Formats: sequence, C-alpha cells, structure tokens
Amino acid sequence: MTIRTPLAPADPAAAAAAVVRGRRLPGVGLILGVLLVAAVASVLLGAEWVPPTALFDDGSFGQAILENRIARTAIAFAVGGSLALGGACLQGLTRNPLADPGLLGLNAGAAFAVVVALVYVGATGLDSLLWAAFIGAALAAILVHGIAAIGRDGATPAKLVLAGAALTAALTSWTSGILLMDHKGLEVFRQWQVGTIGSDWGDLAVCAPFLAVGALLALLGARVLDALALGDDLAKGLGRRTGLDRVVVGIAVVLLSGTATALVGPVAFVGLVVPHAVRALVGPSYTLVLPLSIAAGAALTAIADALGRVVLPPTEVQVGIMTAVVGVPAFVWFLRRGRMAGL
Repeated sequence: MTIRTPLAPADPAAAAAAVVRGRRLPGVGLILGVLLVAAVASVLLGAEWVPPTALFDDGSFGQAILENRIARTAIAFAVGGSLALGGACLQGLTRNPLADPGLLGLNAGAAFAVVVALVYVGATGLDSLLWAAFIGAALAAILVHGIAAIGRDGATPAKLVLAGAALTAALTSWTSGILLMDHKGLEVFRQWQVGTIGSDWGDLAVCAPFLAVGALLALLGARVLDALALGDDLAKGLGRRTGLDRVVVGIAVVLLSGTATALVGPVAFVGLVVPHAVRALVGPSYTLVLPLSIAAGAALTAIADALGRVVLPPTEVQVGIMTAVVGVPAFVWFLRRGRMAGL
C-alpha cells in the first residue's frame, strides 16, 4: 500500500520567478532581432532609395549616401544605448521608476552649461562643449539630490522627481533667457536642442572614450543595483558600501547622459521607457537589464532617426522629436499596465 503525501501548496513567488526565467530567452532574441532590423532600416531608409550594392560602387553618389547613413547609425546606436543604460542605472540607483536623466534635471543641466559655454566662454568645439555638459549634468545631479534630501524622510522617489522637475523648469527658463539676448548662440543652439543625429565619425571618436568608461562602470554596477533593490539595510548586510556604490554608479550616469547630450542634444524618453520595456521582457535582474537596455535603446533611437527621415519628405524630423512621438504612447501604456513598479 502506498501512502500519498499531500501536494505542497504552490509558491506564488517561485511560480512568478519560473515565468520570468521562461521568457528570458525569447525576450533576448526579440531585442537582438529588433536591433538587427533597426540597423538595416537605418542604413536603407531615407529621402532617396539607394540599393545596398551601391556601397561597393567606388566614388558613386549612392556609396556616399550609404557611408553617411552608416556613420549616422553608429552615432544613433551610441547615443540611444548610452541614454537607456543611464536611465536603467538611475532607476535602480534611486529605486524610482520615473527616474530618467531628463526628468531628474541632468539633460537641462547639461544644456544650460553648454549654452553658458557657447555664449560667455566662446566655446564651439565638441571637446570643450563635452566638458561643459559633464559639469552641468554633474552639478544638476548633486543639486537635485541635495534638495530632495532636505527633510525627515530624505531623498524619496517622489521628492527626487519634484526636485528634478523644479530644477529643469528653472534651468530651461535661464537657458531661454540667455539665448534671447544672444541671437548667434540661439542659432547654434536651436538645432542642438531638438536632438539631431550627425554623421561625423570624428565627433563619435571624441565621445567614444567617455561613453566606454561610463558603460563599463555601469555594467560593473549590475550586482550593486541588484543589492540596492533589496533596500539599503539589506545591501549593507550583504557587505555593500552603499554610499561609495552610489557615487560610482552616479559617475557612470553623468558620463553616459552628459556625453550623449553633448553629442546630439537632449533626447527624451529613451532613458525612461526602454528599461521598463526590457524588464517586462526579461525580468528585473540588472545583470540582464543593463546590457539589454543598451541594445533596446540603440534600436529605438536608430528607428526613430530613420522614421524622421521619411515621415515628412523632403525635410527631416529630428530624433529628439521622434523619440517623444514614440515614447509618449509607450509611457502611457506602461502606466496603464502597472509595469513601472517592478524595480
């Protein structure tokens, strides 16, 4: 006679973890597939159709167009990947689903510093504007965190967003005021402000070391962010030095968002929406979220840039506008689905 033991009740947490593990591989495949499609679309789409074989036709007009689009695709990949990676780090660092370099004032700080450098210092080269963007983004991050930390509860997610919104409004007003008094600076700033993907390999070469260091620091911080997601007390119990960890990851965010903003101008929604989309596909572990955010952010920015070339021919719509067009519906969808709480 066999004795049947009663089945143990199902563990909801274990069942949910099994579901997440089951969808990781399809999620990774989907993101890499979209990245491939984005690369092809970014090279082939434009005001004029050019066959891919023209790339090997030396000295032809078609070869020049394709080489221009390849450089543009590389810059879009670098900018989109950096912004999405910076957004994912910032959301984990602050445990705030609304954290984004734009919402927390980093982009506005970088833009204000660039305008000051253009108008009052006379800086015009990308290398000098790059340092101005770094300083502006870093000071904005310190100021937002300092303002949000005032009070008994410290820098809560809601206070960080409010402080970021207030600082963004103030810096945007000061930026506009400076530009209204300097029409030459306004003309230079106008194109940069809406986010314009260029095609100069030299600009990418100047920014590449900063982006590489920022990405390396961010990716090395994946386990740090996983520990911080458990709360500061548990993270300290696991041996983490939370203060130092936050400084290192914060430097990575400043390098990524400051460099990307200096390269093409403020580009919204990539850093906010992409990490949530990646988490919905592969789960909350930052070991996967961070590298896949690079791929998904690169794909979104390249697709937005390619669509901007064909949506209103013969003119082009800047990538900063197109990412907002794509990002707002996605943002509303995530809010309605309640997907923005799973940090």
